[in-house]
Amino acid sequence: MNKPIMAKATAVWLVDNTTLSFKQIGDFCGLHELEVQGIADGDVAQGVKGFDPIVNNQLTQEEIDKGEANPAYVLKLKFNAAAVGEEKRRGPRYTPLSKRQDRPASILWLVKFHPELSDGQISKLVGTTKPTIQAIRERSHWNINNIQPIDPVALGLCKQSELDAAVQKANAKKAREGGVMSDDERMKLVSTETSLAMDPEPRIPSAISGLETFTLGTSEDEDEDKPQRQYDAESLFNLPAGGDDDDEDEDEDDDGRGRRR
Repeated sequence: MNKPIMAKATAVWLVDNTTLSFKQIGDFCGLHELEVQGIADGDVAQGVKGFDPIVNNQLTQEEIDKGEANPAYVLKLKFNAAAVGEEKRRGPRYTPLSKRQDRPASILWLVKFHPELSDGQISKLVGTTKPTIQAIRERSHWNINNIQPIDPVALGLCKQSELDAAVQKANAKKAREGGVMSDDERMKLVSTETSLAMDPEPRIPSAISGLETFTLGTSEDEDEDKPQRQYDAESLFNLPAGGDDDDEDEDEDDDGRGRRR
């Protein structure tokens, strides 16, 4: 059964205006029973205005009366052409503004650990565009040096079940085409817990690329072979003979001209 339009707002209206049980409202709106209870307690959907399903042609009063009379009765959604296909999402996923800055990190994680995913699959998972994915694949993104790979599930950009389904679909397609995954690719297929426990890889600035083995210090062997110079008080405070600067003095006559002696 399809969910009603604006399911959470519909649940708010049913909680406020009917005596239906939490389970009946949850089953009708596609919500968990505890989530409906949270709506009734004021902990969930704060500030959400109720959406009347009767006025919006999604539910009849007769169905509500049947549900209130029998707690085991399952409400039936009234046919509404606008509600058909509501669960099916088309195009890229909508990403909230607060999480859009995390999309490049998620794309880099998916490209690195799931290379079998296509650009279209990644676009649907994190809600981005194909040019952005291509720029990160080619490492031509304007901020590529500052991007760290982060699991999109940990960032809340997609669900683990959606990621697993996309990976399985990509692997099945690759198997049909005759492609075999290498050992390196298999090792990249890690779980969410494993990826979160990984240490971030050290990055070398692009300005010094190729100088990884260059060092300015001397080796330990050279330091050990080189004799160490010993210092004492006499060598530090005794000045060499004839090094005084008082050998030549200048005097001034009445005219202000200097003369040497």
